[in-house]
Amino acid sequence: MGQGLWRVARNQQLQQEGYSEQGYLTREQSRRMAMSNISNTNHRKQVQGGIDIYHLLKARKSKEQEGFINLEMLPPELSFTILSYLNATDLCLASCVWQDLANDELLWQGLCKSTWGHCSIYNKSPPLGFSFRKLYMQLDEGSLTFNANPDEGVNYFMSKGILDDSPKEIAKFIFCTRTLNWKKLRIYLDERRDVLDDLVTLHNFRNQFLPNALREFFRHIHAPEERGEYLETLITKFSHRFCACNPDLMRELGLSPDAVYVLCYSLILLSIDLSSPHVKNKMSKREFIRNTRRAAQNISEDFVGHLYDNIYLIGHVAA
Repeated sequence: MGQGLWRVARNQQLQQEGYSEQGYLTREQSRRMAMSNISNTNHRKQVQGGIDIYHLLKARKSKEQEGFINLEMLPPELSFTILSYLNATDLCLASCVWQDLANDELLWQGLCKSTWGHCSIYNKSPPLGFSFRKLYMQLDEGSLTFNANPDEGVNYFMSKGILDDSPKEIAKFIFCTRTLNWKKLRIYLDERRDVLDDLVTLHNFRNQFLPNALREFFRHIHAPEERGEYLETLITKFSHRFCACNPDLMRELGLSPDAVYVLCYSLILLSIDLSSPHVKNKMSKREFIRNTRRAAQNISEDFVGHLYDNIYLIGHVAA
């Protein structure tokens, strides 16, 4: 069949270029052979029980006239798969053409949970008239409000029944959401230490290397731009959480939360030293090991050396 289709395509090309000598198929013969090949292919697919793609595409006009397939002609699961790749704006536009498909609750539920991973309303019985499309609009409005004024944003979520008035629920919402402005979030967490405590406990640092765990921590809870009481609080809470997640490692290395606190500060200072263009004489590995072991004497030289290598190769822990 592949050779037959190739000959058809070749003869059509020759016909367009003006060839009509004997030995080449005429346009009518080419058309008949192509239709015969397609018909035979269709018959085999029907016999094998496959999806009859030919009939799905038969009603379609040329690409110049339409440009895309009508999703209502496709199997529902295929249509939903295509629409699931759209963002909220494009899905709203698609609903102008395919209202029943684009307004499907599963599509909007997926958009909500992919952007806001946790909301209290997800675990409740939906109220009368509830729809995930409406919920998406409320979540988007609440996030914009939060990014302007965190307290008003949280109050908005509570007034709509999206969040419960609980530090743990607020912490889970923050942990699973990536649309919140990190500067506003930092201000909010500095004021709401109860939410900060629950947010720290959501992190699992088990079997993670200390610098990598610190990077993950600062990706969710951004470090302040200057040293101060808030930075000390963050490092203290991280140190206790890291030790709680790795009790066996702490016993093996002989580390305590205070020792981890010292190491974290050393890693932050080293990150600044190695990444800052204003520091010309960079700290060497030998200097880092000497300074760190002076502050925490029980730490092995090899372990501190691995810390230096991680910062040198990967970069800042609080970038």
